[in-house]
Amino acid sequence: MADADQPAPQEGIVASTEFVRHRNVLLARARLSDLYLDYYLHLADCGMHVAEEHDRPFKDMIAAFVLHAVSRPRNELIAWTINLQAPRLNLFATADNELGHVIGRVFVENVKEGEHNLFFCETIRQVGGRYDPPRRSTVDFDGGDIFAAVEMFYARSEQRPGRFFDLGEENFVLLSAHPDCDLAWLRTVTLDEVRELATTETLAPIERRGYRWRCGCSEERIMKVLAPTMRQDPEGLFQGEDSIATQCPRCGVLYRISRHALEAWTAKHPPS
Repeated sequence: MADADQPAPQEGIVASTEFVRHRNVLLARARLSDLYLDYYLHLADCGMHVAEEHDRPFKDMIAAFVLHAVSRPRNELIAWTINLQAPRLNLFATADNELGHVIGRVFVENVKEGEHNLFFCETIRQVGGRYDPPRRSTVDFDGGDIFAAVEMFYARSEQRPGRFFDLGEENFVLLSAHPDCDLAWLRTVTLDEVRELATTETLAPIERRGYRWRCGCSEERIMKVLAPTMRQDPEGLFQGEDSIATQCPRCGVLYRISRHALEAWTAKHPPS
């Protein structure tokens, strides 16, 4: 069965890619509704609240992030952090392209103050069961338009044009340049024209992938993170308490770890 003909996943969303022939442009598209719903259910399950003025830029980033992820190879782990100054917050998202997992959160505390907004991207590729060193890039930008920020990231870091379109009803499209791209067309194509691409251009289906709102964190993974501090300064870690509460940095889920459980875990898993 060809990738383009694969059935939809049982949960999450489908993101697809197509090639715009004669334009040499990659088209990525997805409807984010179900992923947004899972995000809101996750907030409710965790007792977390995101202010309305923070929610819109975060959802825009997730839309752009998923379209970027489906445009990348399956063996990549990708993370974005967008640091905004007005309002001051960090938007974070990460994806495992092999598993089709996407997770992210909004940070409003301890956000770095600066002269410009910053866009951070880290990509790690898995080759032959081993991970290559991470590739990192940073782009500064002004203004609060998330799609414009990502387009600047494409121009300056990816070094190729990329354009994002909000088609309404939580449908989004990314057009990105490939070698010998018709740049004049890519730079001037309008939203209305993007809506009609299936009838005005020749589109060749490439791939369909499923993405789910899933972190993959667990109590054991949290204890693995805490273990080095536990070995060096257990008293400083627990401050005389029998347990500590700690959040997963990727999704915000709260874990309460008992000292007894962490002592047993570190004894069972000595440092390599």
